[in-house]
Amino acid sequence: MGLRTFSKGVHPPTFKDLTRSSPIRRLGFAPLLAVSLAGHLGRPSRPMVRIGEEVERGQKIAEADGFLSVAQHAPASGQVTKIDQVLDAQGHWQPAVFIEPFAASQQILPVHQLVDSQHLDLEQLIHWSQEIGMVGLGGAAFPTHVKIASAREGAIHSLIVNGAECEPYLSADHRVMLEQSADVVAGIRLLQRCLGAQRVLVAVEDNKSDALAQLRQTAGEGTGWEWVPLKTKYPQGAEKLLVRVLLGQDLPSGFLPKDLGVLVANVTTLAEMGLLLPIGAGIVERVVTVAGDACLNPGNYLVPLGTPLGYILDQLGEKPELVVLGGPMMGRPVASGQTVTTKGVTGILMFKGLQRPTGGPDPCISCGKCLSACPLDLNPSRLGKLAQAGAWAEMQGKQHLFDCFECGACAYVCPSRIPLPQLFRAAKAALRKENAS
Repeated sequence: MGLRTFSKGVHPPTFKDLTRSSPIRRLGFAPLLAVSLAGHLGRPSRPMVRIGEEVERGQKIAEADGFLSVAQHAPASGQVTKIDQVLDAQGHWQPAVFIEPFAASQQILPVHQLVDSQHLDLEQLIHWSQEIGMVGLGGAAFPTHVKIASAREGAIHSLIVNGAECEPYLSADHRVMLEQSADVVAGIRLLQRCLGAQRVLVAVEDNKSDALAQLRQTAGEGTGWEWVPLKTKYPQGAEKLLVRVLLGQDLPSGFLPKDLGVLVANVTTLAEMGLLLPIGAGIVERVVTVAGDACLNPGNYLVPLGTPLGYILDQLGEKPELVVLGGPMMGRPVASGQTVTTKGVTGILMFKGLQRPTGGPDPCISCGKCLSACPLDLNPSRLGKLAQAGAWAEMQGKQHLFDCFECGACAYVCPSRIPLPQLFRAAKAALRKENAS
């Protein structure tokens, strides 16, 4: 079939060699965990526990507050010490349940409720996905049950399994595909059956060919699934680009994959569904890539949700000057060790200093490099100038601002070092605030 890819994009160094061959290891429990009730897109969860209450690992401690919300679960057996606020990656205070783990507990995840996952229908899958707190674990943290519910509106004919993991440094998905291939396959089968998808395309970048081979071997013959090697390029794993590359269809402005009868699911999300849904247990931890030149022991770690960043830095870091949650292209720098891990944290990168030349930004020189890099054929230069002028309406209308998913390819090639994604992010926030008033 050859390697599939899209036009434009960029080829940053991958920096994956230090972690891609490192088996998943378990990080210890911090003395105090803070489970953010807003660690997903949508409304924060509602706490169901009281201060002083003892909880069991995997127990539901917060319920969904409406449809665009999910449940939260105790990452450790322990005692609820307070229900307060915690810093998120954006520096905002969010509600959280604080749990002090029991030191003597083996912290085994028990079976909470056996679910007959082999015979679930679509509505039951929607219910259980929300109950176990499932969100997109590729970084977006969008509630999975909302995505699945799009099948109510019309036929989902194609399921795309996203194993691209195109961000530099990150290799958590890679290790999950190798070490939890049975869980990934179980999640694919569950989702395909409930959605009624006739076509399944498993797409993995060619720098992870061993993972694609492992999934194919685990699935066995006769699945009818398509195994698609992708060319290693950034941002190959974006939903819009996968639909274009794999199905030959472009999403019109403002449309989502569901509008074309397609659902895209990240491999780690599918692995957690395959593992947790049959036992009715919630997400209590996730695999996170920890790397960077200030990391003493880089690798992929199974990190309990609600672990303070300061604890991880003490265990694995060497006094970093810069810490990024996520990848270097789309991740966010954080300034406080009080920030805790949530379901959307795919990586923790520790650096001794800035990783690109300092100085600037300088004025735009209209060189066109950002236009040549943008995978969606937007005009980042024009958008940047409009953002600096506060011309929000034109950005949203003529320039299709909200089609941009802030991949950072434009900033990566910009010789003037203009922080274009940050300008776009601020413009979107201003527009949302304006539209809400």
